[in-house]
Amino acid sequence: MAGAPTGSRWTPERSVAGGRNPWTIVAVISIATFMTVLDTSIVNVSLNHIAGGMAADYDEATWVTTTFLVAQAIVIPASGWLANVIGRKRYYMISVGLFTVASFACGIAPNLSLLILARIVQGAAGGGLAAVEQSMLVDTFPPEQRGPAFAAYGVVVVVGPIAGPILGGLITDNFSWRWCFLINVPVGALSLFLVNLLVDEPPALIRERKQLHERGIRFDTVGFLLIGGFLGCLEVTLDRGQTDDWFSSTLILTTATIAALCLVLFIPWELTRDEPVIPISMFGRRNFAIASILLLITGVIIFGTTLFIPQLLQQVLGYTATDAGLALTAGGAATILVMPLAGILTARVDPRLLIGAAFIVEGLAMWNMTGLDTQMSFEAAATARLWQALGLPFLFVPISAIAYVGLASNESNQASALMNVARNLGGTIGISTVQTMLAQRSQFHQARLVERLDPLNPNYVQSQGQTANAYSSLGAGAPDAALAHLYKGTQQQAAMLSYVDVFHTLMVAIFLCLPLLLFMEGRKGTAAEAAP
Repeated sequence: MAGAPTGSRWTPERSVAGGRNPWTIVAVISIATFMTVLDTSIVNVSLNHIAGGMAADYDEATWVTTTFLVAQAIVIPASGWLANVIGRKRYYMISVGLFTVASFACGIAPNLSLLILARIVQGAAGGGLAAVEQSMLVDTFPPEQRGPAFAAYGVVVVVGPIAGPILGGLITDNFSWRWCFLINVPVGALSLFLVNLLVDEPPALIRERKQLHERGIRFDTVGFLLIGGFLGCLEVTLDRGQTDDWFSSTLILTTATIAALCLVLFIPWELTRDEPVIPISMFGRRNFAIASILLLITGVIIFGTTLFIPQLLQQVLGYTATDAGLALTAGGAATILVMPLAGILTARVDPRLLIGAAFIVEGLAMWNMTGLDTQMSFEAAATARLWQALGLPFLFVPISAIAYVGLASNESNQASALMNVARNLGGTIGISTVQTMLAQRSQFHQARLVERLDPLNPNYVQSQGQTANAYSSLGAGAPDAALAHLYKGTQQQAAMLSYVDVFHTLMVAIFLCLPLLLFMEGRKGTAAEAAP
């Protein structure tokens, strides 16, 4: 989440609350936030059902997720400029309206092609909402209140990806996957009504927009195309890489090449522009650069684990989509309860200490998950997720508080957009890395386990005999049934071991982030001035 840069002067003239209670703004903008964040994960547990309903295979159905993430990634860098040119409230309402209409189109789509097209519109509409919402909060709350305000707002940012699989599982198992999209329609309509009623366009922003138009609207089109090409192709590469066997696929080779080329051209282009779409010089401020890395890792943790923990329960233990989603409930409740505390402490404690403690909690939670096995109970899985969820609130708010040390006040919009790029990109990297590791390590462990299934091994022979006796009712087919049972067990064990490897890898990555905190500057000035 983005905050105001250190030392920026707050004035009520920029508040979107007008004369109303500013806390109503948090509640109003959180509606659309929850809707858009939820849609990044709610569909994941429904892809099999979408594929079946659209007469497509699972591989084709995954484009429903990929295209949404790609469109979202492309729009985020330009969201600040669009809000300035169109008007922040107007841009926000247009985005919410398009997202709502696209959600309805997704819900009634007659085929996969139209569903994917509607998802592209959804992603493009929702891509810029987070940055605009965060700038609204910065302008509405004085510095001493921003910590609690962003903590309240952060509840939906963190809980949305957690609630997605739960809600998606319930809807898919009890109704239809189409309601994963149609549920957005009344929510979007409510958001539009409340925003129109309660959110103002501040006089200061109206004057700034008029001045912008008088000077002449200038947009770094080349820079936007380059960064859009980089982020879009990178999203496709990461999301589809494992499915398409990475660089043996023409698609992946092409998108990876385009992404690399766009990045190489983008950096010198932006460094020579007077008004770049992304001011790369901001990454020269060590706090912002390190905070972006930490937020990217946070995205890896949240989106990666939110996807593969339900996946583990479904694929390895045979849980239904609903039960797999419910295993995350305790973690979501813990995050909601702890988030206000994170907001209060951020204004009073050095954010570096909170971030360090949070990463230690996350690392220990990953270590705890390495002890899970195929005999684990629902309670064990839910508890493991609960411990992990306790650390998440102490990542988002403190990282936002310290990221803006050293930035100028006119850089907050760009900083907000870039922080959201980092978080979303982290989520994509997390999902891609997890899926790649699961596939490769599962093959490795299966090969090692099969090596031990030696017919000359008396333990193996005895076990197969006992299993065949259990299938004696099948007569001559008993040996084959016993062999199939053994192979299924081998696959299950190999899959479980691959998940343990992923937990180990995430644990190491988390602990490796801790030294970065030593290179960050502490918060300058008073706690109130530096609050997010």
